[in-house]
Amino acid sequence: MASAGTGLLAGKRILIMGVANKWSIAYAIGEAMKAAGATLILSYLDERMLKDCQVLIADQPEAKLYPCNVASDDDIAALAESIKTDFGRLDGYVHSVGFAPADAMKNRFIETTRAGWNTALDVSAFSLVSVSAAVAPLMTEGGSIQTLTYLGSDRVFPNYRVMGVAKAALEASVRYLAYDLGESKIRVNAISAGPIKSAAARGIPGFMDMYKHLLEHTPLKTDFGAAQVAGLAVFLASDLSSAITGETIFVDNGYHAMGM
Repeated sequence: MASAGTGLLAGKRILIMGVANKWSIAYAIGEAMKAAGATLILSYLDERMLKDCQVLIADQPEAKLYPCNVASDDDIAALAESIKTDFGRLDGYVHSVGFAPADAMKNRFIETTRAGWNTALDVSAFSLVSVSAAVAPLMTEGGSIQTLTYLGSDRVFPNYRVMGVAKAALEASVRYLAYDLGESKIRVNAISAGPIKSAAARGIPGFMDMYKHLLEHTPLKTDFGAAQVAGLAVFLASDLSSAITGETIFVDNGYHAMGM
């Protein structure tokens, strides 16, 4: 993770969506970006998430919190308008949002309902498109958009089910957004993180089996967690990544490269 005081993100205003609690990847990204000098702008879904968002920005008086349900076009429009009023411009956006109904994660993929499919694809993939469309006009000096994905987009992890399809749509959206927003000097990338113990992970049946398999088969045997993902997020939000867009970059100790 970027060390405190690096200044890589000094002066940058970055929106983070998906801070569920202090164990979430988005929380770790927020901590790393603060340490690198960014001013945080956080959205929250409900009162439970609001509490941990408040803790994250407690030492940053200039930071702001806004309610937003990404399934609501009105909420997204209100969020963008609030950011414009309070900050004038935006330099980065981190999308760490994903959800599928419990039945869609529990039942076999072939048993996915139309409602479960629509919810998973709407919240987990279309939300990146809809929020990006709303906040991109605020990136008047260019910027960085990044999202969190998983290898289940490309390979079958039996317990990941419809979320694998949602992540595949998310990664394709990254490439198309990168094309659309390139003329505005806005970079769009995805971070494919390995299994990390988080609140979201608890909703995946058999998650610990996935986690143990990764630990046993990665080329790197070093510590792996949200802090390593946060380090890449800081880099992608910084000017050091000025020529990187349309990419899905893996942070999984090399697990994705392995065949056996």
